[in-house]
Amino acid sequence: MANPSRFLRTSGVHATVEPDPWHPDAFVLSIDGAEQSHVNLAKPQEVFYEYLRRIANAIDLLKPPGEPVTALHLGAGALTLARYIQATRPGSVQHAVELERELLDFVLEQLPLPEGSELTSHVGDAREELAGLPAELKFDVVILDIFSGPEAPAHLACADFYREAAAVLAPGGLLAVNVGDEPGFTLVRSQTAAMQEAMGSVAAYGTSMLFSRRYPGNIILLGTDGAWPAGWAQALVAAGPHPATVLTGVELDDLTG
Repeated sequence: MANPSRFLRTSGVHATVEPDPWHPDAFVLSIDGAEQSHVNLAKPQEVFYEYLRRIANAIDLLKPPGEPVTALHLGAGALTLARYIQATRPGSVQHAVELERELLDFVLEQLPLPEGSELTSHVGDAREELAGLPAELKFDVVILDIFSGPEAPAHLACADFYREAAAVLAPGGLLAVNVGDEPGFTLVRSQTAAMQEAMGSVAAYGTSMLFSRRYPGNIILLGTDGAWPAGWAQALVAAGPHPATVLTGVELDDLTG
């Protein structure tokens, strides 16, 4: 039987959902033939992709284990992290913004959310939808997972947008940005600098070898309004996947050049 497929009108490509042959109850969302997300319906607390696991590790530090959080996902994908938050922090209130209505509908049809999930979906541009949220909504974590390479949308890849995202954070909240980049890390460097303009503290978290800038890969940028929390860097490194590096302060300034 053919794998489910859906045409995405905004981007003009197809999305497919295929079973993961190595993991029962797990599925892979691909867009235009490129793997985009991995979901384990039976064990949503198990996050397979390395960069998403690192964001999950940061979410784990926000509050004591099991305590609900409020989360905003800019770029929904297969809602892997929304599923993770619901599985590990039942009762969490979540919002997700996705540019492609067909993708959001397709994902929810093929890969239903865990029972009890409280997720409000929004269709549209991430910056416009962010501006349109009710003023009283504040989030413990805002996750931006839109940048897939050096050609990032200019209206999102800038300090002004990060200021707007920071403005919807609750006290002690976290902005987590996935930056996929090519060797040289032009986008990682520019986005680190932009986040440093917008936020009190910024850290870069990823596989240690990526910081040589000789390989393509994903770096997670983490921003907070106040000082970088004591012990977080060590906790993130310990959580893996290994080997991991977290850069803050002067070491992060060296990254941006």
